[in-house]
Amino acid sequence: MLREKLGFVGAGALAAGLIRGILQAGLVPAGNIMVTNRGNGERLRRLAAETGVVPCSKAELAGAADVVFLAMKPQDLPGAVAELAGLLGPGQRVISLAAGVSLAFLEARLPGRTLLRAMPNTSCRVGASATAVALGKGAGTAEAELARCLFAAVGRVVLVPEEQMDAVTGLSGSGPAYVYLLTEALTAAGVGQGLDAAVARALAVQTVWGAGKMLVETGEAPEILRRQVTSPGGTTMAGVGALEEGGFQRLVDEAVRRAAVRSRELGVGV
Repeated sequence: MLREKLGFVGAGALAAGLIRGILQAGLVPAGNIMVTNRGNGERLRRLAAETGVVPCSKAELAGAADVVFLAMKPQDLPGAVAELAGLLGPGQRVISLAAGVSLAFLEARLPGRTLLRAMPNTSCRVGASATAVALGKGAGTAEAELARCLFAAVGRVVLVPEEQMDAVTGLSGSGPAYVYLLTEALTAAGVGQGLDAAVARALAVQTVWGAGKMLVETGEAPEILRRQVTSPGGTTMAGVGALEEGGFQRLVDEAVRRAAVRSRELGVGV
Protein backbone atom coordinates (compact mmCIF):
# COMPACT_ATOMS: atom_id res chain seq x y z
CA MET A 1 0.00 0.00 0.00
CA LEU A 2 1.25 3.48 -0.91
CA ARG A 3 1.72 6.12 1.77
CA GLU A 4 0.90 9.02 -0.57
CA LYS A 5 -2.37 10.91 -0.41
CA LEU A 6 -3.87 11.39 -3.86
CA GLY A 7 -5.87 14.36 -5.08
CA PHE A 8 -8.01 14.46 -8.23
CA VAL A 9 -9.00 17.79 -9.73
CA GLY A 10 -11.89 16.55 -11.84
CA ALA A 11 -14.38 13.73 -11.29
CA GLY A 12 -15.22 12.67 -14.85
CA ALA A 13 -15.17 9.19 -16.34
CA LEU A 14 -11.39 9.02 -16.64
CA ALA A 15 -10.79 10.12 -13.05
CA ALA A 16 -13.51 7.80 -11.74
CA GLY A 17 -12.08 4.84 -13.64
CA LEU A 18 -8.59 5.49 -12.32
CA ILE A 19 -9.83 5.96 -8.76
CA ARG A 20 -11.78 2.70 -8.84
CA GLY A 21 -8.78 0.83 -10.23
CA ILE A 22 -6.48 2.22 -7.55
CA LEU A 23 -8.96 1.24 -4.84
CA GLN A 24 -9.55 -2.24 -6.26
CA ALA A 25 -5.79 -2.80 -6.37
CA GLY A 26 -5.56 -1.79 -2.70
CA LEU A 27 -2.92 0.85 -3.38
CA VAL A 28 -4.37 3.43 -0.99
CA PRO A 29 -7.41 3.53 1.30
CA ALA A 30 -10.40 5.52 0.07
CA GLY A 31 -9.86 8.10 2.82
CA ASN A 32 -6.50 8.98 1.26
CA ILE A 33 -8.08 10.03 -2.04
CA MET A 34 -9.45 13.56 -2.26
CA VAL A 35 -11.56 14.75 -5.18
CA THR A 36 -12.78 18.17 -6.28
CA ASN A 37 -14.97 18.87 -9.28
CA ARG A 38 -16.04 22.27 -10.56
CA GLY A 39 -18.83 21.50 -12.96
CA ASN A 40 -20.96 18.67 -11.56
CA GLY A 41 -21.56 18.45 -7.83
CA GLU A 42 -23.92 15.53 -8.21
CA ARG A 43 -21.26 13.50 -10.02
CA LEU A 44 -18.81 14.13 -7.20
CA ARG A 45 -21.35 13.21 -4.53
CA ARG A 46 -22.19 9.99 -6.37
CA LEU A 47 -18.51 9.06 -6.73
CA ALA A 48 -17.90 9.72 -3.04
CA ALA A 49 -20.94 7.66 -2.01
CA GLU A 50 -19.90 4.74 -4.23
CA THR A 51 -16.19 4.66 -3.38
CA GLY A 52 -15.67 6.42 -0.06
CA VAL A 53 -13.28 9.05 -1.45
CA VAL A 54 -13.26 12.47 0.19
CA PRO A 55 -14.94 15.39 -1.64
CA CYS A 56 -13.17 18.68 -0.98
CA SER A 57 -12.22 22.12 -2.27
CA LYS A 58 -9.14 22.86 -4.40
CA ALA A 59 -7.52 24.56 -1.41
CA GLU A 60 -8.09 21.54 0.83
CA LEU A 61 -6.81 19.19 -1.85
CA ALA A 62 -3.70 21.26 -2.54
CA GLY A 63 -2.93 21.46 1.16
CA ALA A 64 -3.06 17.72 1.78
CA ALA A 65 -2.37 15.71 -1.40
CA ASP A 66 1.10 14.38 -2.17
CA VAL A 67 0.14 13.62 -5.78
CA VAL A 68 -2.29 15.86 -7.67
CA PHE A 69 -4.01 14.59 -10.84
CA LEU A 70 -5.24 17.21 -13.30
CA ALA A 71 -8.15 15.15 -14.68
CA MET A 72 -9.96 17.58 -16.95
CA LYS A 73 -10.45 18.66 -20.53
CA PRO A 74 -7.58 20.69 -22.06
CA GLN A 75 -9.69 23.84 -22.31
CA ASP A 76 -10.46 23.68 -18.58
CA LEU A 77 -6.86 23.20 -17.51
CA PRO A 78 -5.52 26.80 -17.63
CA GLY A 79 -8.13 28.08 -15.21
CA ALA A 80 -7.59 25.19 -12.82
CA VAL A 81 -3.81 25.59 -12.93
CA ALA A 82 -4.13 29.33 -12.27
CA GLU A 83 -6.11 28.54 -9.11
CA LEU A 84 -3.74 25.81 -7.99
CA ALA A 85 -0.54 27.80 -8.59
CA GLY A 86 -0.94 29.73 -5.38
CA LEU A 87 -2.13 26.74 -3.39
CA LEU A 88 0.33 23.94 -4.17
CA GLY A 89 3.48 23.65 -2.12
CA PRO A 90 6.99 23.24 -3.57
CA GLY A 91 7.90 19.69 -4.49
CA GLN A 92 4.35 18.42 -4.84
CA ARG A 93 3.96 15.94 -7.68
CA VAL A 94 1.43 16.86 -10.37
CA ILE A 95 0.24 14.44 -13.07
CA SER A 96 -1.67 15.96 -15.98
CA LEU A 97 -4.17 13.79 -17.86
CA ALA A 98 -5.17 16.60 -20.26
CA ALA A 99 -4.64 15.70 -23.92
CA GLY A 100 -2.25 17.91 -25.83
CA VAL A 101 -1.13 20.12 -22.93
CA SER A 102 2.66 20.18 -22.80
CA LEU A 103 4.86 19.87 -19.77
CA ALA A 104 6.43 23.20 -20.74
CA PHE A 105 3.02 24.87 -20.36
CA LEU A 106 2.66 23.39 -16.89
CA GLU A 107 6.26 24.08 -15.85
CA ALA A 108 5.86 27.76 -16.70
CA ARG A 109 2.78 28.02 -14.46
CA LEU A 110 3.70 25.59 -11.68
CA PRO A 111 7.41 26.23 -11.11
CA GLY A 112 9.12 24.15 -8.47
CA ARG A 113 6.67 21.27 -8.71
CA THR A 114 7.50 17.81 -9.99
CA LEU A 115 5.45 17.31 -13.17
CA LEU A 116 4.40 14.29 -15.21
CA ARG A 117 2.07 13.92 -18.16
CA ALA A 118 0.00 10.79 -18.70
CA MET A 119 -2.41 9.58 -21.37
CA PRO A 120 -4.65 6.71 -20.23
CA ASN A 121 -7.73 5.72 -22.20
CA THR A 122 -11.32 5.01 -21.24
CA SER A 123 -10.66 1.28 -20.87
CA CYS A 124 -9.35 2.16 -17.40
CA ARG A 125 -13.00 1.65 -16.38
CA VAL A 126 -12.47 -2.10 -16.77
CA GLY A 127 -8.80 -2.26 -15.75
CA ALA A 128 -7.59 -2.53 -19.34
CA SER A 129 -6.21 0.92 -20.17
CA ALA A 130 -3.14 1.54 -22.28
CA THR A 131 -1.34 4.40 -20.50
CA ALA A 132 1.74 6.30 -21.61
CA VAL A 133 3.65 8.49 -19.15
CA ALA A 134 6.18 11.26 -19.87
CA LEU A 135 8.39 12.71 -17.14
CA GLY A 136 8.91 16.44 -16.70
CA LYS A 137 11.67 18.41 -15.04
CA GLY A 138 12.45 17.14 -11.57
CA ALA A 139 10.81 13.79 -12.17
CA GLY A 140 13.15 10.84 -11.84
CA THR A 141 13.19 7.15 -11.04
CA ALA A 142 10.98 7.48 -7.96
CA GLU A 143 8.29 9.35 -9.89
CA ALA A 144 8.49 6.93 -12.81
CA GLU A 145 7.95 3.99 -10.46
CA LEU A 146 5.10 5.75 -8.66
CA ALA A 147 3.39 6.44 -12.01
CA ARG A 148 3.89 2.84 -13.10
CA CYS A 149 2.36 1.61 -9.85
CA LEU A 150 -0.67 3.91 -10.04
CA PHE A 151 -1.50 3.38 -13.71
CA ALA A 152 -0.75 -0.35 -13.64
CA ALA A 153 -3.83 -0.57 -11.42
CA VAL A 154 -5.92 0.10 -14.53
CA GLY A 155 -3.94 -1.62 -17.27
CA ARG A 156 -0.59 -1.52 -19.05
CA VAL A 157 1.91 1.34 -18.65
CA VAL A 158 4.76 2.53 -20.87
CA LEU A 159 7.19 5.43 -20.46
CA VAL A 160 7.75 7.61 -23.53
CA PRO A 161 9.53 10.90 -24.31
CA GLU A 162 7.08 13.78 -24.25
CA GLU A 163 7.47 14.48 -27.96
CA GLN A 164 5.71 11.15 -28.62
CA MET A 165 2.64 11.92 -26.51
CA ASP A 166 0.57 13.32 -29.39
CA ALA A 167 1.16 10.09 -31.32
CA VAL A 168 0.14 8.15 -28.20
CA THR A 169 -3.05 10.20 -28.04
CA GLY A 170 -3.84 9.41 -31.67
CA LEU A 171 -3.13 5.69 -31.24
CA SER A 172 -4.21 4.51 -27.79
CA GLY A 173 -5.91 7.56 -26.35
CA SER A 174 -8.45 7.65 -29.20
CA GLY A 175 -7.97 3.99 -30.13
CA PRO A 176 -10.92 2.49 -28.23
CA ALA A 177 -13.29 4.49 -30.45
CA TYR A 178 -11.74 2.92 -33.55
CA VAL A 179 -12.34 -0.55 -32.11
CA TYR A 180 -15.93 0.33 -31.23
CA LEU A 181 -16.46 1.63 -34.75
CA LEU A 182 -15.10 -1.63 -36.17
CA THR A 183 -17.47 -3.54 -33.89
CA GLU A 184 -20.39 -1.45 -35.11
CA ALA A 185 -19.36 -2.10 -38.71
CA LEU A 186 -19.03 -5.85 -38.16
CA THR A 187 -22.47 -5.92 -36.54
CA ALA A 188 -24.06 -3.99 -39.40
CA ALA A 189 -22.34 -6.21 -41.95
CA GLY A 190 -23.66 -9.32 -40.20
CA VAL A 191 -27.17 -7.91 -40.29
CA GLY A 192 -26.64 -7.16 -43.97
CA GLN A 193 -25.90 -10.84 -44.52
CA GLY A 194 -29.14 -11.89 -42.85
CA LEU A 195 -28.24 -12.29 -39.17
CA ASP A 196 -30.54 -11.12 -36.40
CA ALA A 197 -29.20 -7.81 -34.98
CA ALA A 198 -28.73 -9.19 -31.44
CA VAL A 199 -26.94 -12.27 -32.76
CA ALA A 200 -24.70 -10.15 -35.02
CA ARG A 201 -23.79 -7.86 -32.14
CA ALA A 202 -23.04 -10.74 -29.78
CA LEU A 203 -20.80 -12.39 -32.37
CA ALA A 204 -19.02 -9.12 -33.23
CA VAL A 205 -18.35 -8.22 -29.59
CA GLN A 206 -17.08 -11.68 -28.73
CA THR A 207 -14.89 -11.76 -31.83
CA VAL A 208 -13.21 -8.45 -30.95
CA TRP A 209 -12.77 -9.49 -27.32
CA GLY A 210 -11.39 -12.89 -28.29
CA ALA A 211 -8.92 -11.44 -30.78
CA GLY A 212 -7.64 -9.00 -28.16
CA LYS A 213 -7.35 -11.77 -25.59
CA MET A 214 -5.35 -13.86 -28.07
CA LEU A 215 -2.94 -10.97 -28.62
CA VAL A 216 -2.44 -10.42 -24.90
CA GLU A 217 -2.27 -14.01 -23.70
CA THR A 218 -0.24 -15.59 -26.51
CA GLY A 219 2.19 -12.70 -26.88
CA GLU A 220 2.27 -13.40 -30.61
CA ALA A 221 2.68 -10.54 -33.07
CA PRO A 222 -0.62 -9.57 -34.74
CA GLU A 223 0.71 -10.34 -38.20
CA ILE A 224 1.54 -13.90 -37.12
CA LEU A 225 -1.93 -14.48 -35.66
CA ARG A 226 -3.48 -12.99 -38.78
CA ARG A 227 -1.51 -15.37 -41.02
CA GLN A 228 -2.50 -18.33 -38.86
CA VAL A 229 -6.19 -17.69 -39.47
CA THR A 230 -5.82 -16.63 -43.12
CA SER A 231 -5.67 -19.86 -45.11
CA PRO A 232 -4.72 -19.48 -48.79
CA GLY A 233 -7.85 -19.34 -50.89
CA GLY A 234 -10.10 -19.42 -47.83
CA THR A 235 -12.88 -17.22 -46.52
CA THR A 236 -10.67 -15.06 -44.30
CA MET A 237 -8.30 -14.33 -47.16
CA ALA A 238 -11.26 -13.14 -49.22
CA GLY A 239 -12.39 -10.82 -46.43
CA VAL A 240 -8.91 -9.47 -45.65
CA GLY A 241 -8.38 -8.89 -49.35
CA ALA A 242 -11.47 -6.67 -49.45
CA LEU A 243 -10.13 -4.59 -46.55
CA GLU A 244 -6.74 -4.21 -48.19
CA GLU A 245 -8.27 -3.25 -51.53
CA GLY A 246 -10.37 -0.63 -49.74
CA GLY A 247 -7.30 1.01 -48.20
CA PHE A 248 -7.75 -0.25 -44.63
CA GLN A 249 -4.17 0.55 -43.54
CA ARG A 250 -4.30 3.98 -45.17
CA LEU A 251 -7.51 4.82 -43.31
CA VAL A 252 -6.08 3.70 -39.96
CA ASP A 253 -2.94 5.75 -40.62
CA GLU A 254 -5.07 8.78 -41.35
CA ALA A 255 -7.23 8.28 -38.25
CA VAL A 256 -4.19 8.18 -35.97
CA ARG A 257 -2.56 11.11 -37.78
CA ARG A 258 -5.62 13.35 -37.51
CA ALA A 259 -6.11 12.55 -33.84
CA ALA A 260 -2.43 13.31 -33.16
CA VAL A 261 -2.72 16.60 -35.05
CA ARG A 262 -5.80 17.51 -33.02
CA SER A 263 -3.90 16.72 -29.82
CA ARG A 264 -1.21 19.22 -30.85
CA GLU A 265 -3.88 21.78 -31.70
CA LEU A 266 -5.50 21.41 -28.29
CA GLY A 267 -2.16 22.08 -26.65
CA VAL A 268 -1.63 25.23 -28.69
CA GLY A 269 -5.11 26.46 -27.85
CA VAL A 270 -4.81 26.36 -24.04
